[in-house]
Amino acid sequence: MTELLFREDAYLRSCEATIVAVHGDAVELDRTVFYPLGGGQPGDTGTLGPWRVLDTRKGEAPESVLHVLEPGATPEPGMKLPAAIDWERRHRHMRMHTALHLLGAVVGAPVTGGRIAADKAHLDFDVGMQALLKDEIEARLNALVEEPHETRPAWISGAELDARPELVKTMSVAPPRGADRVRLLEIPGVDLQACGGTHVHSTAEIGRLAVARIRSEGRRNKRVTLIFA
Repeated sequence: MTELLFREDAYLRSCEATIVAVHGDAVELDRTVFYPLGGGQPGDTGTLGPWRVLDTRKGEAPESVLHVLEPGATPEPGMKLPAAIDWERRHRHMRMHTALHLLGAVVGAPVTGGRIAADKAHLDFDVGMQALLKDEIEARLNALVEEPHETRPAWISGAELDARPELVKTMSVAPPRGADRVRLLEIPGVDLQACGGTHVHSTAEIGRLAVARIRSEGRRNKRVTLIFA
């Protein structure tokens, strides 16, 4: 099991880590600041000692993380190395991920999927197109950004989550349940849901947003795409 430092502090940019296993071009560490691909958020990139980390994925075991290294890397178990994420890229993911929480609250419809990138992000909603008014969504989003609102992570047990299914708001993604704990993100007065991703401390940190487009992706999926304004 890897100690997932990003879960407790999404602003932590680096750490010292020991390689505990090598799987081809990927390594597992005893602790990591690298967020692995999941919940629509890309895996972090960065460096591990002298090598580039090209991607980060979840391993087969619970709470294991695979750091995919550049070709030609020669890692060995037991090596202790500095690990550092590409901070600017991660921070943009954090801003966009938090923005999607606001978008879900503004639209207020079931979420069927979503994806985050450094320059844009989208959510798919099970709702009619007539309910998605670009100018109204954009205005309400930016009001929430500018007010601003803080974000508050918290933990509950798996049993508590099972008793409160309304906390799982994305139909296509199950929240991670490490060590029978589930992480919540609360934006007081705005949103509360299970989410294992990384987020900014305050909505003011997101910056102004624009709705790039709204389009139909099928009978049940209406996609709203955000960009930084």
